[in-house]
Amino acid sequence: MDAALEEARAAAAAGEVPVGAVVVKDGAIVARGRNRMRERTDPTAHAEMLAIRAACAALGSERLTGCDLWVTLEPCPACAGAIAAARLSRLYYGASDPKSGGVAQGPRVFDHPQAHWAPEVYGGIGETEAAALLKDFFASRR
Repeated sequence: MDAALEEARAAAAAGEVPVGAVVVKDGAIVARGRNRMRERTDPTAHAEMLAIRAACAALGSERLTGCDLWVTLEPCPACAGAIAAARLSRLYYGASDPKSGGVAQGPRVFDHPQAHWAPEVYGGIGETEAAALLKDFFASRR
């Protein structure tokens, strides 16, 4: 989670919502991502999406079975869909997202009867620091 938090801090420094993600395979980071929606003028440039794309490119496969995704914030429904499509084995996330989450909140994508894949999910990892980054970021904008 430390590497994902580094990415979140880099996102905040660039004026992006501080969310960071890393994909890990066999204990090694194979890809990193951070929110870049403003930078890329792309509403899909979420940390998870970018990390998944980079991992697929690095590993030469659209399937990330055997890989773990570490992300500082509970993924939104779109990112949860990408996680399922990529067949990631495990998802570790920091802060819960009552407003926009799609895993433990809201639509609970992996629990839906139409979900074709569900990773093992572990929430609350590094939650205090991840939540503080978000709280501080938005407080500075008000």
